Amino acid sequence: MKSLPKKTVNRVNACVSTLRSSRRFGRLVSKRLTIVTYTGRRSGRTFSTPVAFRRVDDIVTIGVQMPDAKKWWRNFLAEGGPISLELDGIDRAGHAIARRDDKGRVTVTVRLED
Repeated sequence: MKSLPKKTVNRVNACVSTLRSSRRFGRLVSKRLTIVTYTGRRSGRTFSTPVAFRRVDDIVTIGVQMPDAKKWWRNFLAEGGPISLELDGIDRAGHAIARRDDKGRVTVTVRLED
């Protein structure tokens, strides 16, 4: 599957970030969308991107849509790695592990730290 143009992705991410911080829609949007921040496994650079999530207690589940067109989740294959999520207005640290099922779907599971 071909990736979306970087310019388009950047615009969508900027719109989502703006919605999350808006007075009118921020609370509603933030219940299902968060910003994840992580360090690239090869570049060592810090990246942030908005993602949809589900949370049960200290476990956050992120279903990666169109995983073959995205690369961020690959930072969390095998033993996984550290990640930060903005939840309830604060940054929460956690450990993320990505898994691909037999149908090609990718899920990133984050265990939040205390």
